Amino acid sequence: MSSPLLSAQCAAQSIGPVNTMVSTLIQALLAAHCAISPPDLWPPDYADQLLRKGEDTYDFVVIGAGSAGSVIASRLSENPNWKVLVLEAGGDPPQESEVPSTLFALEHSKVDWNYLTEYSEKSCWGLVDRRCYWPRGKMIGGTGGMNGMLYIRGHRGDYDDWVQAGNTGWGWDDVVPYFERSVRPVGNGTHPQGYVTLNAFPVNDADVENMVYGGTAELGIPRVREFTEGSEMGYSNLPGTFQNGRRISTGKGHLAKVSQRPNLQVIKNALVTNLNFDDSGENVRSVSFIVRNKHKMRVNIGKELVLSAGAIDSPKLLMLSGVGPAVHLKQLNIPVVHDLPVGNNLYDHVQVVTFLKLNEHLARPLTPLDSLDNIYNYLIHQNGPLASHGTASLVGFINTLKNGPYPDIEYHHFTLRRGDFDGLETFLTGLNVKEEFKAHIRRVIETADVLGIFNVLSNPKSTGNIRLRSADYRDPPKLTPNYFSDREDEATLLRAIRFQEQLLNTAAYKAMNASLILPLIAECSVFELQSDDYWRCYIKYFSCTTYHQAGSVKMAPETDQTSCVNPRLRLRGVGNLRVADASIMPKIPSANTNAATIMIAEKAVDFIREDWQG
Repeated sequence: MSSPLLSAQCAAQSIGPVNTMVSTLIQALLAAHCAISPPDLWPPDYADQLLRKGEDTYDFVVIGAGSAGSVIASRLSENPNWKVLVLEAGGDPPQESEVPSTLFALEHSKVDWNYLTEYSEKSCWGLVDRRCYWPRGKMIGGTGGMNGMLYIRGHRGDYDDWVQAGNTGWGWDDVVPYFERSVRPVGNGTHPQGYVTLNAFPVNDADVENMVYGGTAELGIPRVREFTEGSEMGYSNLPGTFQNGRRISTGKGHLAKVSQRPNLQVIKNALVTNLNFDDSGENVRSVSFIVRNKHKMRVNIGKELVLSAGAIDSPKLLMLSGVGPAVHLKQLNIPVVHDLPVGNNLYDHVQVVTFLKLNEHLARPLTPLDSLDNIYNYLIHQNGPLASHGTASLVGFINTLKNGPYPDIEYHHFTLRRGDFDGLETFLTGLNVKEEFKAHIRRVIETADVLGIFNVLSNPKSTGNIRLRSADYRDPPKLTPNYFSDREDEATLLRAIRFQEQLLNTAAYKAMNASLILPLIAECSVFELQSDDYWRCYIKYFSCTTYHQAGSVKMAPETDQTSCVNPRLRLRGVGNLRVADASIMPKIPSANTNAATIMIAEKAVDFIREDWQG
């Protein structure tokens, strides 16, 4: 049917068929747009029913529908006799969460907690206000709804170290079955069960990938088809938690997939404000929360509370509820229920970002037609550049000292095509880079492709802490990462940059005319360019997070004074509260943390089943 509106847009008139074709195309695009993240893709919201009903009791209450909480709720609700409630502070993920290439657009948005660290003399000076920006997901799927979707388990040594610290049952051989269970296809259409879907990302930047693989091979670093035990070092394209061009977080793959179960309920936009203990402090009796910023509610705990709010919000909520360092809580007039080192042992994979210029004046610029083709291919076919995130799946692990079987540095890569000013702006804004440094890189992308390299510290020695800013649940916590408090961390990153300099001298990199982009930093300009002092200064400016906060509710034997939870993840001194997320890691793994977080949740479910079944 001819559309008068379409006819009015053109000087040349259509007698009908062309208008019909264009109308059909537009309707198809609109339908595909709406289908990216329809409401029925996510769990229904039980808030209105509970508001009508008032107070209720659940066998298990899970706080947080992130990477861990979604797994726990999904697995526990497999038992039809257990009534399970999930409380999630955010709502459904936006469409940008589904599209792999738009992950940086989620930062600084309403689905992000948008945390900022305290000011530091040693890091993040090139970022806005000289503060590190720590994005954390506030939606179904949590930070798993806005991360890079890369899936890697870590290395044998990571988990064997946990056992050597006294955490029985957490060695490599102990945790491998839970990694495997989390990705094993289970269930069917009639009886669905959750699992993580893994696939290889499409290769959109073959020239850049060939350059990296070729250059590292010249330096003796192998290309690894798949990281397994025995292939701890090398470069590889990691699999991702996505399928058919869409993200598959545990919020979708575990929780939403089984949300029709009558014994599983989810309340969205439910911000938990307090855990209410009995007079003895030995059990949590109820949870207080606010729905949609206005309705104060409470639910009672029949069996157990599982706290999976993440490495920042799990310790924050415990401290607000009276569990934490007694001296700190007393300063805020919070009654102390348990004096525990909650908020200590805060780890993160600090990184320093370096930039390369590629194929200056030779790179083919991104055109408006390219952008339109990319949008069409994604909406209609779920493929093309938008269905991936460039070279981000290309990851390298090396040991810069060559003194052991495990890496001390991890490399990530992010390519931006010549002329892609919007992509560059989204990328640099996501990192929170200051405008003066953005402008320098913006000038480069006028004539060349840009390759951002994340030089990630695999085994940080520095640890920080989390403290409350006040007793008001609405205030963000004080985050002090203490990056580079141990000088060895800076030295390792300096060696990581030196490795990148070596790559620039390989034939593969020279064939792409690769060279460093060095934004003008007044403080660093007093040093000889690329000297050790220059790079130390550069590290202070271009250091930032890799979004891998962990360890702030430390797992350790109860005889260890640094312990917050025991190796069965029970909070010390409390009989019915378990913590299960990245916060329990005694030490951060030497790889991305999402796979390990999912593994922790799978293992926690077995602890709960053992304690409560029968």
